[in-house]
Amino acid sequence: MKSTLASLNRHRWTICALLFVAMIINYMDRQSLALLKPTLTQLFHWNDIDYSNIVFAFTLAYGFGAIAMGRVMDYLGTKRGFSLSIAVWSLAEMAHAAVSTVAGFMGVRVVLGIGESASFPAAIKAAAEWFPARERAFATGLFNSGTAIGAIITPLLLPIVVLNFGWRAGFIGTGLLGFIWLAFWLFLHRKPEREKAIPLIPTKQERSKWIDVFPHRATWGFAIAKLLTDPVWTTIYLFWLPDFFSRTRQLDLKSFGLPLAMIYVCAALGSVAGGWLSSTLIKNGWSANRARKLTMLICALCVLPIAFATHIASLWLVVGVIGLAAGAHQGFSANLFTLTSDTFETKTVGSVVGIGQLAGSLGGLLAAKGMGFVLFYTNSYAFVFLFPAVAYLLALGVIQVLMPRLDKVKLGAS
Repeated sequence: MKSTLASLNRHRWTICALLFVAMIINYMDRQSLALLKPTLTQLFHWNDIDYSNIVFAFTLAYGFGAIAMGRVMDYLGTKRGFSLSIAVWSLAEMAHAAVSTVAGFMGVRVVLGIGESASFPAAIKAAAEWFPARERAFATGLFNSGTAIGAIITPLLLPIVVLNFGWRAGFIGTGLLGFIWLAFWLFLHRKPEREKAIPLIPTKQERSKWIDVFPHRATWGFAIAKLLTDPVWTTIYLFWLPDFFSRTRQLDLKSFGLPLAMIYVCAALGSVAGGWLSSTLIKNGWSANRARKLTMLICALCVLPIAFATHIASLWLVVGVIGLAAGAHQGFSANLFTLTSDTFETKTVGSVVGIGQLAGSLGGLLAAKGMGFVLFYTNSYAFVFLFPAVAYLLALGVIQVLMPRLDKVKLGAS
């Protein structure tokens, strides 16, 4: 019996490792366009509004796709649902190599957004299936750190590929990685309901209606927090940060790789640290409510210095300030995601996360268009960094009002 439990315990960490790698690939595919923006801008004569329209298209598809794909994850399960998702987004990434107009890039980004929108509903649902509450934030922090690792790897490797083989090869190469991962996922994943010996993990895959979770305060607390904080990561740190260094520090594809990589190293460390801290507090007797919220408060306070980023002369001090904020975002995000499995049954987690992603994407839509116009008319990031400084404290305040205790939601009761 002990050997069976040990084997099953190893297998759930194998699942976590697969989710970690999937997040790396997800963000390599997502960030490739941002890193190639200066190159493609010169090649195709884009302006800031053109680029913001491409970002807008992706964010719109990602948000509304999450509603459908979250439901798909609850219906198909994580193995089949995630397999479909990564196949779609990998094909879309490779299709970037075949387009050359703003409309063409908007089209492939829409398909990419729909495919990638399933990644977090699938991953958070898998964590809820395989990990008990005391380990869930740590597991989430680990695979969530893959988003930052992907963002680290991309600015280091993509320039090598592009400078030697051209920009199209960059998109094709990153797209192929998804199909390699898919082979491992199909071979290694098995359903948790087969693992009868794992404690605290549901043994029956149930289905629920999407509308069941919609009226609950916990759904809205999660969704509004995503609305406020997601645009910071997706819009500023992923889509516009390369442009920030190009515009303000005159760095290019050959030189902004290391500063970006250092920022995303901080983000990866923050994700793991945020998940570790709340999990450790829970193991030491703290309630999930106190542990999650204290960790999120610490993360929110660590973001505050970014308000002064544009006034700092030293490049590496700017990198440090933005890196601290990026790490804090990821630590905050790991705990925010875990709130869904703290408060909802596993069978509904995919749907709740999908609703939250839609809210986050709506915030990203506003941010993408707003930043495009602000930068087009002011050519300055001074106003851009004011928003992150307050977004997390606002989000935590909303969570406290709507979710004062992390009680399990009873479906059918608001």
